[in-house]
Amino acid sequence: MLPFFTIVAAHPAAGFGAGIAVIGAGYGIGKLAASAMEGMARQPEAAGDIRGGMILAAALIEGVARFGLVICIILAGTFA
Repeated sequence: MLPFFTIVAAHPAAGFGAGIAVIGAGYGIGKLAASAMEGMARQPEAAGDIRGGMILAAALIEGVARFGLVICIILAGTFA
């Protein structure tokens, strides 16, 4: 049997973890996009290569954020 505190604290902790994952992903993608736009403005002929790299990096950031959200959902469901 789990202690009462573990059961009570599971859902707020999972929500906090999900919020941190989303905030981190938003910050990462914002920083990535700002750097890519600056790079395209400085060197317009390399815009295609920069855009491709930016899309790949954004997909990886989104993947990590979704992984974090799934882990939080699993943890919230485990102690329900």
